[in-house]
Amino acid sequence: MTRSAIVQPSEARLAHKPPLDDAVDVSKQEDVNLVALDEALTQLARLDPQQSRIVELRFFGELTIEETAEVLRISPATIKRDWISAKAWLHCTLTKTVMSDKG
Repeated sequence: MTRSAIVQPSEARLAHKPPLDDAVDVSKQEDVNLVALDEALTQLARLDPQQSRIVELRFFGELTIEETAEVLRISPATIKRDWISAKAWLHCTLTKTVMSDKG
């Protein structure tokens, strides 16, 4: 089996996935479970207070990467890295919550 036979189907699947920003953008979802979102953010704050603060500033405060870096006095590269990680964690956590609510 060639590498392209493995990679091409994977690329096709990834092309249909929404961007990470959309995955946790509750403002675009009408039926958002605010209790679940609050619980997820509380869990994130216990696991990684810095990532939680970044989510608050970026998501709720609508600050840019650079503005968030200035407020927290850390590098924009660290903000970007933690922002991506926090969004992925929130997406997984909120997806599990939605799935358990349905089942």
